[in-house]
Amino acid sequence: MTNSGKPSAPFGRTLCAMVTPFTRSGAPDLGGAGLLAERLVAEGCDGLVLGGTTGESPTLTDAEQADLVRAVRDAVGPRASLVAGVGTADTRHSVELIRAAEKAGADGALVVTPYYSRPPQDALQAHFRAVADASGLPVMLYDIPARTGIRIEPETLIRLADHPRIVSVKDCSDDLLATQKVLARTDLAYYAGSDEHILALYAVGAVGCVSTVANVVPGHVAGILAAFDAGDPARAARLQLRATPLIEAMTAAGLPGAVTAKALLNALGLPAGPVRPPLRPADRAATARLLALHAELTGAGQNP
Repeated sequence: MTNSGKPSAPFGRTLCAMVTPFTRSGAPDLGGAGLLAERLVAEGCDGLVLGGTTGESPTLTDAEQADLVRAVRDAVGPRASLVAGVGTADTRHSVELIRAAEKAGADGALVVTPYYSRPPQDALQAHFRAVADASGLPVMLYDIPARTGIRIEPETLIRLADHPRIVSVKDCSDDLLATQKVLARTDLAYYAGSDEHILALYAVGAVGCVSTVANVVPGHVAGILAAFDAGDPARAARLQLRATPLIEAMTAAGLPGAVTAKALLNALGLPAGPVRPPLRPADRAATARLLALHAELTGAGQNP
């Protein structure tokens, strides 16, 4: 299939990879999750990814994941698409999770490449098809080889695009050439999963982003894409570049995004709580730097 234009955005344009708030004791803070989700939607996010990497998916039980989807659905109603993280290293378990997510009210499912076991590409195809076949939810494939140890090769993505429920990709491959090859030959809806690539991927045909940084500056992230859509790529570029120091501090300075996002949210008085082990909270120096960069970005004005 040859793509003749930008595909539709099945889950919205500005998606936040939302943290999972916990109480001080480490239990899920479902009320806090609802409050945070409402804020994100009010400030520009039209989709939320729940129980993904930034949501500390490896530490969530199956019941906690379903409860999270229900709580956020109750809070935001139909105002935003909810994409539930259901990917694991076990096909059978992922099938169970996607069915549970559908029952809980999710609009879609994020399915990460099976990690650690490093299956070959034909096994990846079989895994993704089995999960997509297990429910009626549309699927977003999650290509993040730096974490999983294996990528979804472009030819594999091109073959998977023929599945009626495999509709999109969260792209953290950091391989712009490969991404363009898939965009040119399929109608898969690409979402930039690395905040530094939001504008670059959008400019070549992605439909939006799944942003970690949107946890703390949802309006700014939405503004990058809105400026481009309004025919002002220069403004979009200025907004992207202005966010670069915060993006680097949150996602590329040695601490996972869940840690940095929660450090900032807690410092700003917003629902987040602790991270679960083995992650550890950011120290005072890291938190102070994040706060300073956040203040610099949000106080720099909105009309560059």
